[in-house]
Amino acid sequence: MSGNTFGQLFRVTTFGESHGGAVGCVVDGCPVGLEISAENIQKDLDRRRPGQSKITTLRKEEDKIEILSGVFEGKTTGTPIMMMVKNKDARPEDYEKLKDIFRPSHADFTFQKKYGIRDWRGGGRASARETLGRVAAGAIAKKFLKEKLGIEFLAYVEQVGDIKTEVDCNKVTSEQIESNIVRCPDEKIVEKMIELIEKVRKEGDSVGGVIRGVIKSVPTGLGEPVFDKLSADLGKAMLSIPAVKGFEIGSGFEGAKMRGSQHNDLFYTGKQGKIRTKTNFSGGIQGGISNGENIQFRVAFKPVSTIRKEQITVDSKGQNVKLEATGRHDPCVLPRAVPIVEAMAAITIMDHYLRNKAQNL
Repeated sequence: MSGNTFGQLFRVTTFGESHGGAVGCVVDGCPVGLEISAENIQKDLDRRRPGQSKITTLRKEEDKIEILSGVFEGKTTGTPIMMMVKNKDARPEDYEKLKDIFRPSHADFTFQKKYGIRDWRGGGRASARETLGRVAAGAIAKKFLKEKLGIEFLAYVEQVGDIKTEVDCNKVTSEQIESNIVRCPDEKIVEKMIELIEKVRKEGDSVGGVIRGVIKSVPTGLGEPVFDKLSADLGKAMLSIPAVKGFEIGSGFEGAKMRGSQHNDLFYTGKQGKIRTKTNFSGGIQGGISNGENIQFRVAFKPVSTIRKEQITVDSKGQNVKLEATGRHDPCVLPRAVPIVEAMAAITIMDHYLRNKAQNL
């Protein structure tokens, strides 16, 4: 199976399945000398782990990370960094009766048709548990970019179902995001979001929403023309996350309603002679290259596919069957997806930073 590695110079390969022995990643290309520890990485993994609140899956995993290579005496050595978490609360028997059934909107059917075999234990490789490795790798990228360039990555739940916040993304802080279990910085609507998630859980259903991402203090000049635009690679990074169905940057689809005279980001000379833009409809990227403004994007997540409501589907023989799924699943993935969005943004920026350094010696 190909497609398990992301990035060119900062390369992240993830491994493992939902109910296998372990999940993790190998990070290649991290610069030498970065101080890193399991504790640094654990902070973000704790934000992603299952069972962290009443609105997430009941699966209980401590997700304690082990660094098996690439770090010596607390610093990166320049060799591949392997990190792993052992699955402790795997219950593959929960899926025994589903092994010959194609669950609606899951990867069961497509994996079977493509490979002729699939790991039916919780979706195997297609499970969102794979994203643990991404978050671990992203924690390394975030630490390097924060210390080296002062870059900050923030993501938060902007919308659950039809409940949406209108807060200014440029003014949101990490403290506001982490102040509640939904990870929405708008305290006025948090309880409404929680009530909606709990409601759909009781109904045996699920609900989707939108995560807003902001990357602050990005230097000018990151990204490549044509096929490797920074916006294109961010889009690929976000669309590779399980359950993601949409990505937009800057004005996104709303920009289609505007005139050029409204949408153009006019330049001006700011403090200390720095060239800035009066607006940021470009989302911090022009011509595929960062322009020094905050990078702003939105990521749309579908409702979780596994629900407890009865559905009609087919089995591997093409026969109609009734399905009422069991197991432990999130009624809404967004609160746990926030650190995943941050991680993929950080991995993308880290890769383009190193590529930019290599081109401009």
